[in-house]
Amino acid sequence: MPVLLLLLFSIALSIGMGIIVLVIRRAQSKKLVPRLVPFPAAPCGGVLERVSIFQRPTCWLAVRSRSLAAVQAALGLHNPKPCSWAEGVTGDEKLFIAPPIKGWIFVVGTGLPDPSDDVDICFRFLTVMSRKLGQVQFFSANRILYHHAWVQAEGGKIRRAYAWAGRTLWQQGSPTQAEKELELKCFEYAETAERASFGQPDHVCLNIDKVPLLAARWSLDPARIEERFLESICGVAGQPSRRY
Repeated sequence: MPVLLLLLFSIALSIGMGIIVLVIRRAQSKKLVPRLVPFPAAPCGGVLERVSIFQRPTCWLAVRSRSLAAVQAALGLHNPKPCSWAEGVTGDEKLFIAPPIKGWIFVVGTGLPDPSDDVDICFRFLTVMSRKLGQVQFFSANRILYHHAWVQAEGGKIRRAYAWAGRTLWQQGSPTQAEKELELKCFEYAETAERASFGQPDHVCLNIDKVPLLAARWSLDPARIEERFLESICGVAGQPSRRY
């Protein structure tokens, strides 16, 4: 009889220990799984994920305006639709007009003219846009091809412009104070931009790195916008109505 009781006690003790080990392991596994916190829906009802930063596009337009409708009308946008920041900066849209940020409106997308494709088209586009909207700025920095450009236009006139794509395509106006302070190198039309030798500064690469810094001084760097502004109202996406 004592042996039977001892056996039953051992079985009960083993079962109890097994249950305790199982509970401990389950508790530890729960600690390893992060708790998913759902984000609130975007204001325009489109994207649910939160955008931490506005990714800097390859090229963008900065318009001194608080009227999204005015920029949309100036662009003659076809098939306009509400578009969130997260959707607009992916590059899937031909044109995305962002909501106003500190008095500036950004326009991004493949629908913008590229000086390396046709600098005359870019010139006409910016003069027309500035005639309609006032102060307009254009920036481009392609880290793959090393193409870059920056333009200031106002009232239908180009105040300052520089564009480089293997050679200088556009050089107009005097360098601004911001360009001088940043020590941007602007080659003349006939000047050859030779790649730097070892230990020497590569002015082309330095120019590309400094384009966002120039944008921050002239207007805003789109990649440095505070997150709280990204959660504001939606922008507008669509297609350009015509080839500039």
